[in-house]
Amino acid sequence: MPVWAVLLIILVIMAGILATLYFYGKKMQQKQEDNRAQLEAAAQNVSMLVIDKKRMKVKDADLPKIVMEQLPKRYMNSKMPIVKAKIGPKIMSLIAEEEVFDLIPVKAEIKASVSGIYILSIRNFRNAEVAPPEKKGFMAKLRKKQADLTKKQ
Repeated sequence: MPVWAVLLIILVIMAGILATLYFYGKKMQQKQEDNRAQLEAAAQNVSMLVIDKKRMKVKDADLPKIVMEQLPKRYMNSKMPIVKAKIGPKIMSLIAEEEVFDLIPVKAEIKASVSGIYILSIRNFRNAEVAPPEKKGFMAKLRKKQADLTKKQ
């Protein structure tokens, strides 16, 4: 078989793979936008006292049992931004969005937009000084660049 035929076959296979990834990516992006719209529709403004915030493994975060059952197994060992807050008389563990997590002050009262156990945004602070942003690592910078690119589209 001639070399050009082999290269042509490889080129066709690569084009097929790229087309598949393109359409799959579009479908996943549409799903993400739909989920985001549902979260924003169900959001409520809540006043809370932030006790602690950390990036920790999901299985160590004291999330409700029903949430742990619905979470895929591959996310059990991944680290997520977890915020412990006192909402009314209850102390709850909440999951914060990446952009919001850096802005949340510890041991301060805030008003936040919350959907279920997910903190979407912060409305205002009370008696809190926002610390200057920490030096970010390589992966955090890449995530920020990705988020900026998706916002532009």
